[in-house]
Amino acid sequence: MIISADAVAASYDYIVCGAGTAGCVVAARLSEDPALRVLLLEAGGHEQVAEVRDARVWMRNIGSERDWQFRAQPSSALNGRQPPLPMGRVLGGGSSINGLIWARGHKNDFDSWAEQTGDAGWSYDAVVALYRRIEHWTGPAHPRLRGTGGPVHVGLPEDPVPLAVALKAATEAVAGVPAVDDLNAEAMEGSGACGIPNVAVMPGAVRVSSASAYLRPALARVNLDVVTDALVHRLTFAGTRATGVVFSVAGKRLTVAASSEVVLSAGALNTPRILMLSGIGPQAELARHGIAQRIALPGVGQNFQDHILVAGCVWEYRRPEPPRNNSAEFTFFCRSDSGLETPDLQPVLEECAFGSEVTRGQYALPDDPARAWTLAPGLVRPHSRGHVSLTGSAPDAPLAIHANFLSDDRDVRALLHAVELCRDIGNSQALREFAGRELMPGPLKGAALEQFLRNAAGTYFHQTCTARMGRDEMSVVDGALRVHGVQGLRIADGSVMPSITTGNTMAPCVMIGERAADLLRAGAAAPVGTTQEERAW
Repeated sequence: MIISADAVAASYDYIVCGAGTAGCVVAARLSEDPALRVLLLEAGGHEQVAEVRDARVWMRNIGSERDWQFRAQPSSALNGRQPPLPMGRVLGGGSSINGLIWARGHKNDFDSWAEQTGDAGWSYDAVVALYRRIEHWTGPAHPRLRGTGGPVHVGLPEDPVPLAVALKAATEAVAGVPAVDDLNAEAMEGSGACGIPNVAVMPGAVRVSSASAYLRPALARVNLDVVTDALVHRLTFAGTRATGVVFSVAGKRLTVAASSEVVLSAGALNTPRILMLSGIGPQAELARHGIAQRIALPGVGQNFQDHILVAGCVWEYRRPEPPRNNSAEFTFFCRSDSGLETPDLQPVLEECAFGSEVTRGQYALPDDPARAWTLAPGLVRPHSRGHVSLTGSAPDAPLAIHANFLSDDRDVRALLHAVELCRDIGNSQALREFAGRELMPGPLKGAALEQFLRNAAGTYFHQTCTARMGRDEMSVVDGALRVHGVQGLRIADGSVMPSITTGNTMAPCVMIGERAADLLRAGAAAPVGTTQEERAW
């Protein structure tokens, strides 16, 4: 049940910090055992508002009180811009404010995770079994890969805009990318595909989030307590064992003990914040803010990865067409270079004139979404790496997020190719019925096109990888999600990804939550080679 701070008990078996996409899964699954007492802490409020429930208006959540409203640090690679980095501050986290696309990731993503962790439980075959448990798939049957009867309702958009259907044929004709009926089936085992994306939406355009699918059905359990508007300050310890959490609600500070384990599920920006405020992180970073070092883990806050989305390639509609469903009813995966083993590009349809804070004014894009549409180039296997650091030792001090978008020339080359490909598709004969005048960027070449890219690139809303799994010095957790060198502390959110998945990250974060719950309930032994003593320090 959702309780007030005054009703919090002195001790629980498990404390989960963050009721986001993965945290709701972990808490709900743990509370299935009536012998366990579980506390779930969330910095934001409840998700029972129209802007969250109605999938058609999801954009209204961005920049609202349900968004942490983070921004990246200024970057010369983006001409000094500071793109926003939306992240959910609400029950359900990102799954309550995102664009609802359900993309499970590519086979090669997970086989690479298994190799990096030495844990076959992260392999593609193992992950598919988790996804089949998670999903209630209502689209075309693919029994080997898709599940039914799970808590997360996944299907295809109802009655998508005609443009989305036409884009399938145009992309296949122009780019040679095969059109498929399910982008989460065999398409994610090969070199690419195009189609109508899977969405986590119930009939009637009702959002499916981790809060609605996992947490709400569990709230009647007497062994699950949920506290909203709870800001986590730091962890407590006895030696190198995590013993509890210090947090505050409306200025009231509380300390609660965890007799078994603490789970950090605060997301790829706040999880490293909590670790560093607790004395776990890079030695120099802790010393800079006068934080006593408990465990030196140089990888905390490093390896920041996000997909890069370009806003975008825009055309006027020949006839006005209001957006439908989640306003993003077509996407495709392809390779920027035929030598790549895995698709690295994911352009997406935006049913509006999608521009950045710079390009919107430069190109005088219309505000009425029915007047224009965008095929936005996207990079989903970036080489650019960033990092997250503190600006102070207070729990509410701003973070310094160095996203470093386009800092690697390989990303620039891939996205320049993506822009040209999207223009070719949008200007093709197959789309003449829908594409009127091209509004942005037009036939730019060379340095002019690169300047457009640097003015238009930003986040795909998929911040990850800042507390990654692995066995080397820069990893933060092992394959069982246990923080190196610490007992009683695990991480379950997108920060543990060793490398970002190919596609939107909601589905992988739900899967991480499911695997974390399995590991916690089983008291899983570490995979060979993942103890602190065995790592290559």
